[in-house]
Amino acid sequence: MRRLLDLADLGREEVLALLALAARLQHKAEPQALAGKILGLLFLNPSLRTLASFQAGMARLGGSSFVITPGQGTWQLETRAGAVMDGAAAEHAREGIPVLASYCDALGIRAFASGQDLAADLAETTFNTLAALTDKPLINLESAVNHPCQALADWKTLDDLAVAPTGRFVLSWAYHPRPLPLAVPAAVLHMAALRGMDVVVLRPDGFGLPEPIMAKARRAAALAGGSVRESNDRREALAGAQVLYVKEWAATACYGDAAEDARRRAALTDWCVREDWFETAAPECRLMHCLPVRRNVAIADAVLDGPRSIVQHEAYNRLTVQMAVLYRLLKGL
Repeated sequence: MRRLLDLADLGREEVLALLALAARLQHKAEPQALAGKILGLLFLNPSLRTLASFQAGMARLGGSSFVITPGQGTWQLETRAGAVMDGAAAEHAREGIPVLASYCDALGIRAFASGQDLAADLAETTFNTLAALTDKPLINLESAVNHPCQALADWKTLDDLAVAPTGRFVLSWAYHPRPLPLAVPAAVLHMAALRGMDVVVLRPDGFGLPEPIMAKARRAAALAGGSVRESNDRREALAGAQVLYVKEWAATACYGDAAEDARRRAALTDWCVREDWFETAAPECRLMHCLPVRRNVAIADAVLDGPRSIVQHEAYNRLTVQMAVLYRLLKGL
């Protein structure tokens, strides 16, 4: 494996092998496995878990890392092709990324969606432009419509807690005061489909995931014996569910139109997950969220702090799966 950009690039058996490696490294440390190796991390957008877990994972394997956040101690970075650089950015990615790559053995890049042009974001225009500037081992730390490291951590969490591979997995939209990217819902949807689960995307009208994302998940489900569908009926979608995965995202029916998005979501504040959501779910239904989460806006305190919630286990697994990714990229089997 030379790059981790999308779980779909690996295939189901490769994903399972990577998860097995994560479990092995979790229980049998190899503190010198990556001694002398350096990981570069370029964050064009904020991070807590991704940043800290990659640094910690590299250190636990004996390697080191450096972090670049353009504009915070380094030059602001321009990413647009053909830009006339007469503004705040003093350096272009065409120079900056090859320089950073020359200082490390593997590079991770985070570059969120623009949130303005759905076609461009679905095409991963910005991330692919940056990725093409280096041939070093590369990790997607979250792009416009993908977050493979989060999806890996979520899959391992389901395995750790013995959630049935064929159980019902509900990916639900939740309220947030502003539109958020599609990366996590797209990656998580694909993960659950590839795991072979009965996946339901629960969302209000106008917030359905784009057809290319749904079609990709349906293809994965067909390979794994699962299913994927959408619903706006909360009670029906959650009937018998083993997992409720909560995430906020933009109104796709008016993607890039902030005023219309705000108008649509203003009437949806009741999409805050409370205990009564679980009336028809399986008794052991688990609550997942990638974090950060706005308490009592997206999910109520009683649910986040209650026995259903596995968000902390999920967050811890960011470390375990990313150690496996680093090991595979920089050491091999």
